[in-house]
Amino acid sequence: MTTHAVSLESAGAAVTVVSAEQAVTDWSARYFGTWWKAAETDSTSVCVGALVTGSVDSREYDDIALAVTQSSHTSTTYARAQLLLAQERSGGVIRAVSPERALAYRSEPGALRLDVVGRSTEDVATATARLAREMVRGLLLRDGWAVLHASAVVQGGRAVLTFGGKGAGKTTTALALASRHGLGLLANDRVFVRPDERGGVEVLPWPSAAAVGFGLLEALGWFETAREHVEAGEVLHPTQDKRVTEALLAGDRTPLWERGRELKTQVFPDQFTSWFGVPLATGGVATALVFPRIEVGAVPVVEETGRVLGGADFMSGATEDRYPDVFGLLRVDGGGVVAARESVARRLAELPHHSVVLGHDLTANAAFLAEVTGLTV
Repeated sequence: MTTHAVSLESAGAAVTVVSAEQAVTDWSARYFGTWWKAAETDSTSVCVGALVTGSVDSREYDDIALAVTQSSHTSTTYARAQLLLAQERSGGVIRAVSPERALAYRSEPGALRLDVVGRSTEDVATATARLAREMVRGLLLRDGWAVLHASAVVQGGRAVLTFGGKGAGKTTTALALASRHGLGLLANDRVFVRPDERGGVEVLPWPSAAAVGFGLLEALGWFETAREHVEAGEVLHPTQDKRVTEALLAGDRTPLWERGRELKTQVFPDQFTSWFGVPLATGGVATALVFPRIEVGAVPVVEETGRVLGGADFMSGATEDRYPDVFGLLRVDGGGVVAARESVARRLAELPHHSVVLGHDLTANAAFLAEVTGLTV
């Protein structure tokens, strides 16, 4: 049987994704792309190193699901779905099943191997990429990297990091600079960071789909572009609510809300480039920190709030509620060891900090941010 393989690599952390279904490996190749140097590789040469496999096999899924449910197990939430977990007392093998998604897992943390089995090719492909990312995260964290809750853009190796909670303007800031001034988009919501030998802080991307609301999509001038691509049969990330797709097809720009949460377009990383012409950056060195606040009708301005980097800006096991380390892939705190976070925090504290108020004029925001952060435009 023919098997397919894709290698992923970032800062020396290397993982291989293998599957008999080319759609599964193609998904990882597309999702990680240039951010993590995704490349097809010879599956017959994959014998050592970190490995994630993806299989579409209903019978094997049923076997694992039965084994988990008939043994002593616990229940938790992973990727917004119930997950039943069973761990062998000897050997440390972890088996799990997500009945809602019809996905089963077998993890050997000590051997750096994880198998994903399911009934649907798309669900297996999505889960396989997610777990490959987690395996890379574990390798990076154990090598001294930490994770910041921030967006980032890069120009000439200089990275500007933007901080804030949901709705603060991280995505607006990053996409304003990337779309209007051609900066490389490094990350939309999280970044890996590590002190470098020159006293600075290296920054790496955390590949993920990006949630972009209709208001921001329209302000960027991207709504019609997205609609044309969807009309042509192309799809956005499967986590996107079908009502968003329907509104795009209808040309309806009215923001969609459910229980106080906006339903947004979910953009694949590669679509930033192929649809919207935004280049992706693969790394940089932190040079400035931005703390934005969006205000309707505001003219962009610096405000003296004294906002500084805090512990809440770092991801940790306590804040990683969507992807807890249930498969033993990280084996350290989900946001990196405390010493790494403290070292990064000290160095970032020495960089320029800019607390800013931004309006809804993306062009004005971009020009203002470029001037404030000292970027060349």
